[in-house]
Amino acid sequence: LGYLVVSAPEPPSDDERFLLYALARPTAAALYNADARSRDREYARQLFRAIEERDAVNERLTALVAELEAQHTVHDVLARAHDGDAGERGIAEAVYELTGLATCIEDRFGNPLARAGPGVDTRHEKPDPTLREQLLHRAMRTPDPVRHEGRLIGVARHHGEILGTIELVDPACAAGDAEAFALGHACTALALELAHRRSLAEAELRMSRDLVEDLLTGADEGGAYARAEAVGHDLHGPHHVVVAQWQATAADDRFLAVVDRSARGLGMRSLLARRSDLAVLVVQGEPRDPGLYGAVAGELGSWRGVVGVGSLCETTAGLPHSYEQAVSALHVRRQSQPPYGTAVYEELGLYRILARGTDARDVTFFVREWLGPLLDYDATHGTDLVHTLTRYFDHGGNYEETARALAVHRSTLRYRLQRIREVGGRRLDDVDSRFNLQVATRIWKVSGPASGGGARSDSLPGGETR
Repeated sequence: LGYLVVSAPEPPSDDERFLLYALARPTAAALYNADARSRDREYARQLFRAIEERDAVNERLTALVAELEAQHTVHDVLARAHDGDAGERGIAEAVYELTGLATCIEDRFGNPLARAGPGVDTRHEKPDPTLREQLLHRAMRTPDPVRHEGRLIGVARHHGEILGTIELVDPACAAGDAEAFALGHACTALALELAHRRSLAEAELRMSRDLVEDLLTGADEGGAYARAEAVGHDLHGPHHVVVAQWQATAADDRFLAVVDRSARGLGMRSLLARRSDLAVLVVQGEPRDPGLYGAVAGELGSWRGVVGVGSLCETTAGLPHSYEQAVSALHVRRQSQPPYGTAVYEELGLYRILARGTDARDVTFFVREWLGPLLDYDATHGTDLVHTLTRYFDHGGNYEETARALAVHRSTLRYRLQRIREVGGRRLDDVDSRFNLQVATRIWKVSGPASGGGARSDSLPGGETR
């Protein structure tokens, strides 16, 4: 147990030795008792820690059991929604049942697919495409839901591609781990639902491509109607052809899928195919510009594309001609300034007549023949003679209106017209010269520098200047 040490200058006597022996025995007993009490206290501490650890394990086990039961409930509810074939609506209702929070399901562009629960605004405004893409990119960087403007948002992704989103309306930030778990599994269910729908759409697209190719080469009218009905399209009634092409983007399945989603999002009832390096749509209804160019450009992230729209045809027999017109409109847009955007064949006016069956080099030669000296003079001296002549013809030769449009004095306008006669070597009072000059200025106004090679660098489409 220990030692009792006593020091003295001389050896102890017998009495002192007896006294030391007598003191050593109770000292040993005290040390023994102190050590026993210390062991008892340590044992009690260990026992208390063991009890605390047991209680903590029991609590964790209880929480784990509750979590597993909650997850089992999530699986059961979502499986029931899937078995009910209710699609996005069933998933939205299941999420609302599990979380108690109003739920909104949207496609990747922000278009609503389904809603459930109170507090969801039915007057939906489509979000800005740029802000929407920024939100989706932020969500893709984390496996967990993200918060945005009072909503908890999860993404439904399939093979690295976002197919849609599920949003919980949670302005009070009340959603916890259980709600996040339910949201994550619901996103998985939504991804499977949308991926399955896409696979069906792709099969339908393959059938549609074969049909469009036959239509553009003059397929049997009766057979075409039946085949169109098989892919869910009514070919009866007026149709027209739309073509799309993007610079540095191959007309592959990905590009066609973008065009198809954009057309569907705009409510265009159409058949889609690929022909050469073009995406081709046979569209139901009157020719117009529904915004397809902007929708495709927004999804591709590039505005360097062209959409050409052909004229209306009442039967399938006219579709090949409408296709030729759409391609012609696309080529005209490509040669214009800027060379991107939408061109509707019926709106090309004079350039439609010139472009049909005419090489673009012939048009450029014509402009150079009639405006070449003026274009060169403007380029050398920094003047606006071609622009002045264009405005003069735009206002029917009226001095007052032309001067007002150019914001110059009438005497300045007269001087410029005199210089035009001298530099260009053409008479403005000669009928033939006036007609050819007017046609040349109209082409120059539509095509800009592409047609003459000497136009001002700050020219804008339509002949306006910065």
